[in-house]
Amino acid sequence: MTPPGSKDRIGIVGLGMNVPKKILTNFDLEKMVETSDAWIIERTGIRERRICEPGTGTSDLAYPAAVDALKQAGLKPQDVDLIIVGTTSPDMIFPSTACVLQHRLGATAAACFDLAAACSGSVFAMITAQQYLQTGRYKHALVVGAEIISNFVDWTDRSTCVLFGDGAGACVMTKVDRGGMLATDMGADGSAAELLYIPGGGSKAPSSHASVDQRLHYLRMNGTEVFKLAVRRMAESAKTVLAQAGFGLKDLDCLIPHQANTRIIQAMAKLAGIPMEKVFVNVERYGNTSAASNLMALYEAAQSGAIKRGDRVVLVAFGAGLTWGSILLEW
Repeated sequence: MTPPGSKDRIGIVGLGMNVPKKILTNFDLEKMVETSDAWIIERTGIRERRICEPGTGTSDLAYPAAVDALKQAGLKPQDVDLIIVGTTSPDMIFPSTACVLQHRLGATAAACFDLAAACSGSVFAMITAQQYLQTGRYKHALVVGAEIISNFVDWTDRSTCVLFGDGAGACVMTKVDRGGMLATDMGADGSAAELLYIPGGGSKAPSSHASVDQRLHYLRMNGTEVFKLAVRRMAESAKTVLAQAGFGLKDLDCLIPHQANTRIIQAMAKLAGIPMEKVFVNVERYGNTSAASNLMALYEAAQSGAIKRGDRVVLVAFGAGLTWGSILLEW
């Protein structure tokens, strides 16, 4: 946690976002799987999502978002000395997507690594960058949340294929004189790992004809249990960071949750005691973009004027692992 009066407070000085051009609507899905626009909207609030073309890498999606964030921050790629990419859909197992992105940007001075925390990825990556920046070892960090989840979705499973989309969000972080990160929270519960997972492709079930035949490379989810845990953990985490900084719910100006689906967001806000008027939601246009979700929503909240200078903003996320985390920002 960063004390509110800290001289070494870390803040965001640039934001960027990028989504694929291809839009997959609920009506398109009606032609692919047994579902309907009304069914999807009622259960998820999602109307459309963006899908990458075949052959696109996560670094390709991340690059324009990173360029925009650097431009907004007034920095050159050579000014960046740390790059963290939150993703569970990297270009390849190794090297890291962060290293691929570094080369494309020309950010030759940057140390680079990926961070895998599923849908909590951008929140975890921002908190991790904060720690490095506070030590003074690094000056400017580029944090990207980027995912191409569509490659791991079983398009014959209507319970999951309607939920996910592709996208990227980015931010530049550094020490600031005002505003910035006031408090943070992270947690995990590995006992619930198999509620949301992709069984194939790792060391336990490496890629093979058998793993493909058994459809082990597709996302699997126990939606009912994930729903309950996501609601509880995000509500608790959001209240935790406010309390750490000495604030209450009345002091919150905007909550930016992981955009999983509207039912989870509404239930979480109700449990936390936060009115929906204070909650920023854009899931209807992008679906669940996993680690990209929070930074994409933060970008759009800032661009639209939903958050303004001096506002107290909480980012909160929940993902496979199970993982959860939150950040209290003074904008």
